[in-house]
Amino acid sequence: MSLWFLIFLSVLQGVTELFPVSSLGHTLLVPALFGMHIDKHAPQLIPFLVALHLGTALALLGYFRHRWVALVRGFFASLGGRRNDDGHMMWALIIGTVPAGLVGLLLEKKLELVFKDLRIVAVALIANGVLLWLGDRLERSRAHKPPEKLSFRQAFLVGLAQIGALIPGFSRSGLTMIAGSATGLDKEKAAEFSFLLGTPIILAAGLLEIPKLFKAPEQLADAFLGGVLTAIAAWLSLRFLMRYFEGRGRLTSFGTYCVIAGAVFLAWFLLHPQPA
Repeated sequence: MSLWFLIFLSVLQGVTELFPVSSLGHTLLVPALFGMHIDKHAPQLIPFLVALHLGTALALLGYFRHRWVALVRGFFASLGGRRNDDGHMMWALIIGTVPAGLVGLLLEKKLELVFKDLRIVAVALIANGVLLWLGDRLERSRAHKPPEKLSFRQAFLVGLAQIGALIPGFSRSGLTMIAGSATGLDKEKAAEFSFLLGTPIILAAGLLEIPKLFKAPEQLADAFLGGVLTAIAAWLSLRFLMRYFEGRGRLTSFGTYCVIAGAVFLAWFLLHPQPA
């Protein structure tokens, strides 16, 4: 893997993992569009991807470090019988993580086989854009006051939305933001819950594959560099997104991008042979 390709993939992962535009879809589509071949059987690929996930997870943990400390303290306080908002939120995150975690372990490989056709991935990206547009309309049409906190049932339903991100082209953050809006959260709180909810999934995806890093020790330098670059890109993306949604930012902007980009990808792969 060349240095420029390593930098490209690292930054692409760091940005698209948190932006509601599907990191997996972009990792498949963008390199193929520009003729950048990714050898799925290359020994360095898995360690490299593991490092990218760890980089994203560390950026999330670092950005929300004070929030996570409060959540963990609240969780242990709740175990002692003391009810508190942070403890409630931690339990909501645990409950919300369960659906995607279980389905991911059981079906992820099968879903990857179904969506190897890049034309289908492009269509899924277009569908993701339409859902973002509809989610934004839903948030703007809501007249009642947002709830102070999610019920466990609502947290579970938001967690179910993460399952859709197992399909390349659909965004985990986008789907959970939409689901958060559907439960009544405003866009800022929906974004925060989405990022907090995604942290255990992204971190687990990296930690479970760590042993593979040490099966290719000659690739550790590339993996380390990729992880650092991804962490930086993810941190900057997260900082931008939280400020964006604190202001007048809308999911519609990302939805418009996904529809246009998906249409371009679809047209290209309909007219050109798909890379092997």
